[in-house]
Parts: sequence; structure tokens; C-alpha cells
Amino acid sequence: MNLTAVVWATTGSLFAIGLAVVTFRRQLLAMLLGLELMLAAVNVALVHHAGLFDDAEALAVVALVIAVAAAEAVVGLALILRVRRSGRGADASVLTELRG
Repeated sequence: MNLTAVVWATTGSLFAIGLAVVTFRRQLLAMLLGLELMLAAVNVALVHHAGLFDDAEALAVVALVIAVAAAEAVVGLALILRVRRSGRGADASVLTELRG
């Protein structure tokens, strides 16, 4: 088995695990971690592509995806903390409407 097949199998399994966590878990923190896992899988595939084809643009996209993932994690964690402090649980099923 060559390296490309291993990378695709790894990224596919990471993405599938992240998608399963987002789909089947109702805890907000677990859902956020699933999203981060999916973004990490995309980054692994992009870095492999950049290494195969000496593609500097792919590395720039990886840096952009990492920056977006960091911002998404900060905003997501802030929202989760706000929901926890309001007295409601950190479960996605109890969040049915937005309140000010």
C-alpha cells in the first residue's frame, strides 16, 4: 500500500469519525470537537496534496483553514460557556430558541 492510500484512508476515517460525533452526539462540546476533527482531516489531505505537487497555494489554504478553525473554536467555546452559565445544560436538544 502506498503513502497516498494511507493518507486518504486516514483522512477519510478522521472525517467520518468527526461527522459521526457531530451527527450522533448531542453535547455541544463534543459537537465542537467533531467539527475540529473534520477540519484536521481536511488539513491532512491538503498538506499531502501540497507535498505531492509542490503546491504553495495548498499550504496557504492550510494556514487559512487553521486560522478559521481557531476562530471557530474560540467562538464555539464562548457560546458553550454562555449557555452553561445561563443555567441550561450544554446539550443541543435543550437549545430550541435564542434568547437575549
